Amino acid sequence: MVTSIPVVESSLTTPRVRLVSFDQPWEWLAAGWKDLWRAPVASIPYGLLFVVMGYVLVYLVESSFQYALALTTGFLLAGPFLAMGLYDISRRLEAGQPATLGRALTAWRRNVLPIALFGILIGILMIIWARLSTLLFALIIAGQSTTLDTSTAQLFFSGSGLTFLIVFTLVGAVIAAAVFTISVVSIPMMLDRKVDFITAVLTSITAVKANPAPMALCAGLIVIFTGIGLVTFYLGLAVTLPLIGHASWHAYKDLVEDNDLEQQPL
Repeated sequence: MVTSIPVVESSLTTPRVRLVSFDQPWEWLAAGWKDLWRAPVASIPYGLLFVVMGYVLVYLVESSFQYALALTTGFLLAGPFLAMGLYDISRRLEAGQPATLGRALTAWRRNVLPIALFGILIGILMIIWARLSTLLFALIIAGQSTTLDTSTAQLFFSGSGLTFLIVFTLVGAVIAAAVFTISVVSIPMMLDRKVDFITAVLTSITAVKANPAPMALCAGLIVIFTGIGLVTFYLGLAVTLPLIGHASWHAYKDLVEDNDLEQQPL
């Protein structure tokens, strides 16, 4: 049985969120996999853009491990926002419309102001995280020159390195959880409906609060598939990030009820 929960009391028509079963994220993943191979010509090149951006970031800061780590993880925080084109591909496939890379790259035009506001918020969070992570590095591994070539030994085989990894992971997990909570529903919703920034974010928060266990599983799957992409020297991101993006669209469609909010045109 599906139970709906009101998002906010407002004079505007606001969507309601559904309660889903614990194993629902696996169905979202399966649906995302189908979308990936229904539109590989659009999805895979979109994923390759993440690979290229990853290599560019590493190249720019290859002499400084702490900046490479901060920028790489900060870049991943922006993943839900950058995956907007993948939501558009799934949206078009669902509607029986052609999905192309060009349309995916310009999907943000449908609801410019709310999407731009969310982009600014994500940008601010990325800057905060980058500064915070470099500060943690300076405080815990002060005075040690760490490069990408020497980082593994210093981080995993020294007391200060292990301390940094633990603190870095815990703080990063809190920030990542916050970003996940406000973005998992809000970004596809702003793409799909004529809705304001605040309503979209509140809907996303409500969906996560109403479904803590399924959404924790969903977040865990995102971490696993993103990790697979990273340990393959970023190449795996060409497949894993499109998979996550398409799955996130189906999560949104399951979690948020259709109502009389105006839909965006295709």
